[in-house]
Amino acid sequence: MTPEYDNTNSGVLFTNDQGGNPKRPSLRGSLNVEGKEYNISGWKKESKKDGKPFLSLKIESKQGSYSAPKAVPKQEPLMDNLDDLSF
Repeated sequence: MTPEYDNTNSGVLFTNDQGGNPKRPSLRGSLNVEGKEYNISGWKKESKKDGKPFLSLKIESKQGSYSAPKAVPKQEPLMDNLDDLSF
């Protein structure tokens, strides 16, 4: 029996069919970082400065996109408002 492949801290990129849309990534694949799985996309680009080719990368969690928690409005402590109460 062949032992299971350990892909921890490694990844792979494959050529992606852009379907005539230059905004789609040139490359797509997956990445494992410390046991967490990510999707990775790459765009082949050319430097405007010197014309050298490079890859622009985007990495997203496979567990869904992350959005920062919304800020909770600041509330005044209840004890500060006791003077305003009439009995």
